[in-house]
Amino acid sequence: MEVLKDCSAYLSNYEVLNILQNIKSDKKQKMKQNQLASITYQTVRYLEETPCKRQIPEKIRGFLKALEPYNLTKCEKLTLLNMSPKTPLEIQLIIEDSEDRLTDDEVNSLLQVVVNFLGEDEQDG
Repeated sequence: MEVLKDCSAYLSNYEVLNILQNIKSDKKQKMKQNQLASITYQTVRYLEETPCKRQIPEKIRGFLKALEPYNLTKCEKLTLLNMSPKTPLEIQLIIEDSEDRLTDDEVNSLLQVVVNFLGEDEQDG
């Protein structure tokens, strides 16, 4: 496999899942990508077990908008979106120098943003 464009964009797990599901449903594309069928299948299976399975574009946009006051990097925002942290420790592992950059109240507020936008629906609970 050859890398055509090095890091041309960051994709969330939700975006990857959508792309792979579209590839899977497009028979013409599927024939071209036959050698990738196993990788596609395994990746879709994995992603369907992650929080991105329940995400929708409107919630993702709202989540990213709610993160603006925290001055996080793109990678930190993407990791928060993909991982949907539930504890202060997870926040600490995702956000570089979080002890210096965020107060305890901000960490708790950030966790509440995650719950509000990325939390499980009541029927999934």
